[in-house]
Amino acid sequence: MIKVLTGLMIGGALLSAQMVAGVAVVVKDQAITIHDIKHEMQVSNVSKELAINTLIRKKLEESEIKDKKITVSSTEVYDDIKETAKRNNMTVGGLYDAALSSNGITSSELKQKVKEKLLAQKLYNAIAFSKATRPTETQLREYYELHKNEFSHPESFKTIVYQSESQMSLAGKMQNPMLNTPDVLTMEKEFIYNQISPNLAALLEKTPVNSFSQIVPDGQGKFISFYIQAIEGLKSLDFETLKPQIENMVMGKAREQVLSDYFARLKENTEIHILRDIQ
Repeated sequence: MIKVLTGLMIGGALLSAQMVAGVAVVVKDQAITIHDIKHEMQVSNVSKELAINTLIRKKLEESEIKDKKITVSSTEVYDDIKETAKRNNMTVGGLYDAALSSNGITSSELKQKVKEKLLAQKLYNAIAFSKATRPTETQLREYYELHKNEFSHPESFKTIVYQSESQMSLAGKMQNPMLNTPDVLTMEKEFIYNQISPNLAALLEKTPVNSFSQIVPDGQGKFISFYIQAIEGLKSLDFETLKPQIENMVMGKAREQVLSDYFARLKENTEIHILRDIQ
């Protein structure tokens, strides 16, 4: 139950203290401050409304995690970070540097985010796995036929790689490739789809031919962008090869629906006070 409270006749001195402290929303006696909302908007690059909804959802999740006594160890957090670094062909230190340079997230903040992610995953499993049913063979084949285009990918990408220690110099070179920029290195390179990380493949796939990709950290203290010269071939995978992946996707969508319904009901039945708007 969401209540918008604009007067001063609730909570007396407590409310006054909250207002001075910059509290904007209260969820089950847990405060969300104006600073929290603005930080979420900046870090996640989302609107104010979406940031508020995200933070309310987080508070509800935190309450459920506490009630269900779900925990995550520091070892689990570090193992997840190592696996993420490995998938992106980075060292753990390189991943920390990339998070800081691209999103302004420190290593401590990254560890906290990973911990929150793992706690949420355990919570989701506790809620959804018991309620989501496995799809039938017919349902899997229907999904495959409806989403065939999602199961095709290029065989390779012909690129020119632009790399520099200076993000500003790299951006200038991208705007004017004929500009003489000694601190920007370039080289032609072909990337084979099945030999690169999923993140790099996704970056190259979404970049149009004859265009630059966005600038990203290279994991070694430098910045990099890819100019796409050509995209070669198109490979489609058959149903049997994709069957485990399709089942995971269908189950994932079913779990998402279960979770969405669960937290919608929880939000509706929880006292949530909107104390004031932010500018």
